[in-house]
Amino acid sequence: MAEMKNRSAYHEFFIDVKYEAGMVLLGTEVKSIRGGRVSFNDSYCLIHKGEIWVKSLHIAEYSHGNLNNHDPLRDRKLLLQKKEIKKIETKLKEKGYTLIPLRLFFNDKNMVKIEIGLAKGKKLHDKRETIKQKDVEREMKRYLK
Repeated sequence: MAEMKNRSAYHEFFIDVKYEAGMVLLGTEVKSIRGGRVSFNDSYCLIHKGEIWVKSLHIAEYSHGNLNNHDPLRDRKLLLQKKEIKKIETKLKEKGYTLIPLRLFFNDKNMVKIEIGLAKGKKLHDKRETIKQKDVEREMKRYLK
Protein backbone atom coordinates (compact mmCIF):
# COMPACT_ATOMS: atom_id res chain seq x y z
CA MET A 1 0.00 0.00 0.00
CA ALA A 2 1.03 3.60 -0.54
CA GLU A 3 2.53 5.42 2.41
CA MET A 4 3.74 8.98 2.05
CA LYS A 5 6.04 10.59 4.65
CA ASN A 6 6.77 14.21 5.38
CA ARG A 7 10.56 13.93 5.39
CA SER A 8 11.22 17.61 5.98
CA ALA A 9 9.15 17.51 9.19
CA TYR A 10 11.73 15.31 10.92
CA HIS A 11 14.51 17.60 9.71
CA GLU A 12 12.83 20.85 10.76
CA PHE A 13 11.15 19.78 14.05
CA PHE A 14 11.49 17.73 17.22
CA ILE A 15 8.32 15.59 17.31
CA ASP A 16 6.97 15.17 20.86
CA VAL A 17 3.60 13.42 20.54
CA LYS A 18 2.04 11.65 17.55
CA TYR A 19 -1.67 11.19 16.87
CA GLU A 20 -3.41 9.06 14.26
CA ALA A 21 -6.48 10.69 12.74
CA GLY A 22 -9.02 9.98 10.05
CA MET A 23 -9.58 12.48 7.28
CA VAL A 24 -12.72 13.65 5.47
CA LEU A 25 -11.96 13.02 1.79
CA LEU A 26 -13.68 12.89 -1.57
CA GLY A 27 -13.53 9.81 -3.80
CA THR A 28 -11.11 11.32 -6.31
CA GLU A 29 -8.78 12.29 -3.45
CA VAL A 30 -8.61 8.70 -2.22
CA LYS A 31 -7.78 7.50 -5.73
CA SER A 32 -4.98 10.07 -6.03
CA ILE A 33 -3.59 9.03 -2.64
CA ARG A 34 -3.53 5.40 -3.79
CA GLY A 35 -1.41 6.57 -6.72
CA GLY A 36 0.97 8.30 -4.29
CA ARG A 37 0.29 11.78 -5.63
CA VAL A 38 0.58 13.71 -2.36
CA SER A 39 2.88 16.57 -1.39
CA PHE A 40 3.42 17.78 2.18
CA ASN A 41 5.22 21.01 1.15
CA ASP A 42 4.27 23.81 3.58
CA SER A 43 1.35 21.81 5.00
CA TYR A 44 0.27 22.37 8.59
CA CYS A 45 -2.66 21.77 10.93
CA LEU A 46 -4.74 24.22 12.91
CA ILE A 47 -7.66 24.13 15.31
CA HIS A 48 -10.75 26.12 14.34
CA LYS A 49 -13.96 25.99 16.39
CA GLY A 50 -12.97 22.75 18.14
CA GLU A 51 -12.06 20.94 14.91
CA ILE A 52 -8.63 20.17 13.49
CA TRP A 53 -8.01 21.08 9.86
CA VAL A 54 -5.01 20.32 7.65
CA LYS A 55 -4.09 23.18 5.31
CA SER A 56 -2.11 23.21 2.05
CA LEU A 57 -1.72 19.43 1.86
CA HIS A 58 -1.52 18.97 -1.91
CA ILE A 59 -3.39 15.92 -3.24
CA ALA A 60 -3.10 16.03 -7.04
CA GLU A 61 -6.24 15.94 -9.15
CA TYR A 62 -7.25 12.43 -10.20
CA SER A 63 -6.22 11.83 -13.82
CA HIS A 64 -9.47 10.04 -14.76
CA GLY A 65 -11.70 12.45 -12.81
CA ASN A 66 -14.49 14.38 -14.47
CA LEU A 67 -16.13 17.71 -13.59
CA ASN A 68 -16.46 16.52 -9.98
CA ASN A 69 -12.69 16.40 -9.49
CA HIS A 70 -11.45 17.92 -6.22
CA ASP A 71 -9.47 21.11 -5.54
CA PRO A 72 -5.87 19.94 -4.86
CA LEU A 73 -5.23 22.39 -2.00
CA ARG A 74 -8.57 22.42 -0.22
CA ASP A 75 -8.71 22.36 3.59
CA ARG A 76 -9.44 18.89 4.94
CA LYS A 77 -11.06 18.13 8.28
CA LEU A 78 -9.33 15.63 10.57
CA LEU A 79 -11.30 13.22 12.71
CA LEU A 80 -10.14 12.92 16.32
CA GLN A 81 -11.89 12.45 19.64
CA LYS A 82 -12.83 15.61 21.53
CA LYS A 83 -10.54 14.87 24.48
CA GLU A 84 -7.57 14.39 22.12
CA ILE A 85 -8.36 17.72 20.46
CA LYS A 86 -8.50 19.40 23.90
CA LYS A 87 -5.07 17.93 24.79
CA ILE A 88 -3.61 19.17 21.52
CA GLU A 89 -5.20 22.59 21.98
CA THR A 90 -3.63 23.06 25.43
CA LYS A 91 -0.21 22.02 24.11
CA LEU A 92 -0.47 24.41 21.15
CA LYS A 93 -0.99 27.31 23.56
CA GLU A 94 2.50 26.62 24.96
CA LYS A 95 5.25 28.63 23.31
CA GLY A 96 6.95 27.00 20.35
CA TYR A 97 4.56 24.13 19.65
CA THR A 98 3.03 23.55 16.24
CA LEU A 99 0.92 20.78 14.73
CA ILE A 100 2.22 19.21 11.52
CA PRO A 101 1.22 16.25 9.33
CA LEU A 102 3.88 13.51 9.42
CA ARG A 103 2.62 10.74 7.16
CA LEU A 104 -0.40 9.61 5.16
CA PHE A 105 -1.22 5.91 4.94
CA PHE A 106 -3.90 3.24 4.57
CA ASN A 107 -4.69 1.21 7.69
CA ASP A 108 -5.56 -2.50 7.70
CA LYS A 109 -9.22 -1.67 6.92
CA ASN A 110 -8.11 0.32 3.84
CA MET A 111 -9.09 3.64 5.40
CA VAL A 112 -6.92 6.70 4.76
CA LYS A 113 -5.27 7.86 7.97
CA ILE A 114 -2.97 10.76 8.68
CA GLU A 115 -0.39 10.87 11.45
CA ILE A 116 0.01 14.31 12.94
CA GLY A 117 2.61 15.38 15.44
CA LEU A 118 3.01 18.05 18.09
CA ALA A 119 6.40 19.51 17.31
CA LYS A 120 8.88 22.16 18.33
CA GLY A 121 11.09 23.84 15.75
CA LYS A 122 14.79 22.96 15.58
CA LYS A 123 17.49 25.58 15.61
CA LEU A 124 20.24 25.49 12.96
CA HIS A 125 22.78 23.79 15.25
CA ASP A 126 20.19 21.10 16.11
CA LYS A 127 19.71 20.36 12.40
CA ARG A 128 23.47 20.03 11.94
CA GLU A 129 23.65 17.66 14.91
CA THR A 130 20.89 15.48 13.40
CA ILE A 131 22.75 15.31 10.08
CA LYS A 132 26.00 14.31 11.85
CA GLN A 133 24.16 11.60 13.78
CA LYS A 134 22.66 10.15 10.59
CA ASP A 135 26.09 10.16 8.89
CA VAL A 136 27.62 8.27 11.82
CA GLU A 137 24.81 5.68 11.75
CA ARG A 138 25.27 5.25 7.98
CA GLU A 139 29.02 4.69 8.42
CA MET A 140 28.40 2.14 11.19
CA LYS A 141 26.02 0.20 8.96
CA ARG A 142 28.60 0.22 6.17
CA TYR A 143 31.30 -1.24 8.42
CA LEU A 144 28.97 -3.89 9.88
CA LYS A 145 28.16 -5.32 6.44
